[in-house]
Amino acid sequence: MSSLPPWLPPMVPVNPWTEQTLEILYRIFQRDFKDTQPDYRGFTVWFFPDREEGKEVLFWHMTSETDPETGQRLPDLRRCERLPWARPMLDHSWEPEIQAFDYREHDGDIHTYVWLKDHDYLVLMKKYKDGRRRLITSFYIKYPHYRHKLEKKFRQRLS
Repeated sequence: MSSLPPWLPPMVPVNPWTEQTLEILYRIFQRDFKDTQPDYRGFTVWFFPDREEGKEVLFWHMTSETDPETGQRLPDLRRCERLPWARPMLDHSWEPEIQAFDYREHDGDIHTYVWLKDHDYLVLMKKYKDGRRRLITSFYIKYPHYRHKLEKKFRQRLS
């Protein structure tokens, strides 16, 4: 694994998980996605304002995953510790460490993938006809088969 790019902030310590951890993460989310509106290569990036348990649904998608046995969303420590990377990856999507591309999904939607490939972190957005992007999620790529799937999508990306 290569060293982190200089424009990327450090990860957030999340282990051990404390009572303050969730609030620290939420402040990062607010700073990066609510207090200022990000853009992606000159196009607005936005998200649905729907809330659950007092926080935006997007925040939960960026910091937790669904337990397949219980269906309950649980903190994903690898997503959580990398949350500070999501906004800088959008801001620096043209950097050589980032693989950014559009891909037409099977349902016809175009998704934009912003992938910090050497560090297995991905920001995923839906692209609209006017160029705007809706933030869907971000996550750590923990399974090799998903990395291979992304590499295949990159090879089949829209030009």
